[in-house]
Amino acid sequence: QINFVACQLFALLAAFWFRIYLGPSHASSAVRHAFATLFGIYFAVFCFGWYSIHLFVLVVMNYGIMNMASIPNIHRYSFVVAMGYLTLCHISRIYIFHYGILTTDFSGPLMIITQKITTLACQLHDGIGRQAEELTAEQNRLAVKIRPSLLEYLSYLLNFMSIIAGPCSNYKDYIAFIEGRHVHMKLLEVNWKQKGYDRLPDPSPTGAVMYKLCITLVSLILFLTLTKNFPMAYIIDDEFLDKTPFLSRLGYLYVVTQAAKPKYYFAWTLADAVNNAAGYGFSGVDERGTFHWDLLSNLNIWNIETATSFKMYIENWNIQTAAWLKRVCYDRAPWYPTALTFILSALWHGIYPGYYFTFLTGILITLAARAIRNNCRHYFLSSVPLKIGYDVVTWVVTQLTVSYTVAPFVMLAVEPTIKFYKSMYFHMHILCILVLLVLPTRPQ
Repeated sequence: QINFVACQLFALLAAFWFRIYLGPSHASSAVRHAFATLFGIYFAVFCFGWYSIHLFVLVVMNYGIMNMASIPNIHRYSFVVAMGYLTLCHISRIYIFHYGILTTDFSGPLMIITQKITTLACQLHDGIGRQAEELTAEQNRLAVKIRPSLLEYLSYLLNFMSIIAGPCSNYKDYIAFIEGRHVHMKLLEVNWKQKGYDRLPDPSPTGAVMYKLCITLVSLILFLTLTKNFPMAYIIDDEFLDKTPFLSRLGYLYVVTQAAKPKYYFAWTLADAVNNAAGYGFSGVDERGTFHWDLLSNLNIWNIETATSFKMYIENWNIQTAAWLKRVCYDRAPWYPTALTFILSALWHGIYPGYYFTFLTGILITLAARAIRNNCRHYFLSSVPLKIGYDVVTWVVTQLTVSYTVAPFVMLAVEPTIKFYKSMYFHMHILCILVLLVLPTRPQ
């Protein structure tokens, strides 16, 4: 953890320097690629020692696939090799770490690199191996029509801004950033003359970086004060289960789930700030003329904490991973896209049984929540009081449902997970099954 924080803080300083002294107007694309790659490799070796060789092995193997495989199969081969190698490494964690996570746990960066490898392979397949009319609007926009050079490939996968904690970004966006077209492309989407501008503005990321650093500081304080004092393991403590009523246990479950969030808020927001400090992550301008730097944001804390549906919650949590799952699985799955996407998400996270309990439960809850929303929500939109009441109830249900679903994700092992669900009487599983049996299937 100390190495992680030290690397990310150093990366933040390097990112500011990179934007100021190695900006597109001061350095060539090749120099920017080389600097980003070399610093990324240094960070990986510093954090993970010889374990970092796994990152480089996977990168080299998939560069060979990208250049030697036929375009119709490039995304399949890349996906199988990347996910296969990641899974083998996840298996090794079971035997090496025994459900613990040590400083030598290199799986986080490997998971990000796997996302990037498969993203690029799919987008290269779209750009070279498919016709434009076969693609969705998003696939067409992100399609890559030329194989990247070795330097471009290494820079995209190993750059210092994202190698430690991500997030995954699209290849075309990253190349546009390195070449100095990233912000310009987004600004061209707005008619600035109508707003009274003589030329394109030059948005600075400094304000966004400072705001995100404040969030990381608050998250760190919450992590140090709350997370240690509200461990997830306490909800299956025998004395706690014997003496605490069911509703009180539900409330405490929500509390411990909230206490587990700050470390994710800290890591993902800091990673976002690092990319912004380098000048990467500009997403455009809203109708009020406000510049936004959330192209690479991995979460929307307000939307998470106020979510009134399971769908809204997961769409604002780990956003870039959700986008990756959609692009490589959901949009391409020939059947059962929702189930396959949840299964891929579990496999990508690892092979700990708790992950599979969480994501398989997530499939059931997603289908049940969709059925309830499609059959019932329109009855509560006729008046403001009804809508407010509906939102309050769905907020409570959503927060408790998420807590119920993610508890095994933190517990990891089978025994505590079964004990937890028994203590909860499997109530959410039973309710979801009843909903799916009773409510008719309606179009969304």
